[in-house]
Amino acid sequence: MSEPKTIMAPPVHLALPPEPPEPDTRCDVCRALVKERAEAVTAWDWSRVTDCNVEIRNHSVGRHA
Repeated sequence: MSEPKTIMAPPVHLALPPEPPEPDTRCDVCRALVKERAEAVTAWDWSRVTDCNVEIRNHSVGRHA
C-alpha cells in the first residue's frame, strides 16, 4: 500500500480589524458605551470590546451625522 500524498493548503489572508468608531461625546449612550468598552479592554475581554464598537457604530448611524 502506498501513502496518499498531501499538499499544504494556500495561506489565509486576514484583513486588519477596523479602527474603533468615534463616539459623540455629547451623547449619553455613546459615553456609556465608551465606558463599557474601556472596562472590557481592562478585563482583556476583546469580544465585548468588539460588541461595544459595533453598538457605537450602529447607534451613531443617522443620529450623529
